[in-house]
Amino acid sequence: MTTQFDLTDEQLQIQEMARAFTADRITPHAAEWDEKHLFPRDTIRAAAELGFASIYVSEESGGIGLGRLEAALIMEAMAYGCPSTSAFISIHNMASWMIDTFGSQAVKDKYLPSLITMERIASYCLTEPSSGSDAAALKTRAVLDGDHYVVNGSKQFISGAGENEIYVTMVRTGADGPKGISCLVIEKDMAGVSFGANERKLGWHSQPTRQVTFEDVRVPVENRVGGEGEGFRFAMMGLDGGRLNIGACSLGGAQRCLDEAIRYTGDRQQFGKPIADFQNTQFTLADMATELEAARALLYLAAAKVTAGAPDKTKFAAMAKRLATDTGSSVVDRALQLHGGYGYLQDYPIERFWRDLRVHSILEGTNQVMRMIIGRELTRQ
Repeated sequence: MTTQFDLTDEQLQIQEMARAFTADRITPHAAEWDEKHLFPRDTIRAAAELGFASIYVSEESGGIGLGRLEAALIMEAMAYGCPSTSAFISIHNMASWMIDTFGSQAVKDKYLPSLITMERIASYCLTEPSSGSDAAALKTRAVLDGDHYVVNGSKQFISGAGENEIYVTMVRTGADGPKGISCLVIEKDMAGVSFGANERKLGWHSQPTRQVTFEDVRVPVENRVGGEGEGFRFAMMGLDGGRLNIGACSLGGAQRCLDEAIRYTGDRQQFGKPIADFQNTQFTLADMATELEAARALLYLAAAKVTAGAPDKTKFAAMAKRLATDTGSSVVDRALQLHGGYGYLQDYPIERFWRDLRVHSILEGTNQVMRMIIGRELTRQ
């Protein structure tokens, strides 16, 4: 009866490969990356050697052509060491997938070979200073001028901005609303591209976050992904996968903190015995583990639906993202409480995960927006 829910042998091998990579290349260094705000470019490129920069880029284009469940397994495994770094790799994969899935052969040939190896790294540019949840209200404009678009505007909270070479950018080429939005691939070195100061963030210290500004940037028409007016549809399809991955990052980070809490409470002595022997501790750990498994089960189901293109995939992606990110933060918060005052210290990893996971309920669509998506789908039935 349970085998229908088991991972396949191939999925287990992928999961183990990601776990081994994390144990070797991420976990031992993540605290230093966080403390010193280091961007681990070499580690990220090493992940590309395993195919983790092109998880759902087709094999015909040079990727490894896996599904959304396999991607979630990889992101979850890497987030066990560093949610910030895992999420960064997820964003690159979203951009590469968009080019491969919707781009012309010319734009694929131009960018995918270097993205697959992470010789060049990609950012995804949707959010603007005045349009966060209301993404369809974006104002960055691209005006056709011969065989180029002239782009003006700015994007906010862009992961990798200033470091990354490629920016898959949503721009307005037509009227107001979602049907006036198109997608362009913009390069860092194009004249008129500039970046703001690195944001001073609560967490995600291993990756830079800046504003990107476009001032009369001339972008070749061949750099358009898909047709004019199709960009918003691509962006929303990309967010289904992005929500799964950020949920998976929460699961991985929370699992690490649960494991740390189990070890700590087994070692920590109070009143003559390990605090793990107290019923209150056991109840807390039991709730943390149960909630984490429930969120994981929903996220894996949603990932299978997105891969299959199920009619309710967007609803399930929103459900999974909402539950996994809220659960992840709650599990980490209780792990910190179980560590007592030590959990608040940087000598222990819990406080870093507490900071890193907090943003997951905001990005890829806030969890309030996830509830709106789910409620809208339910009331349409």
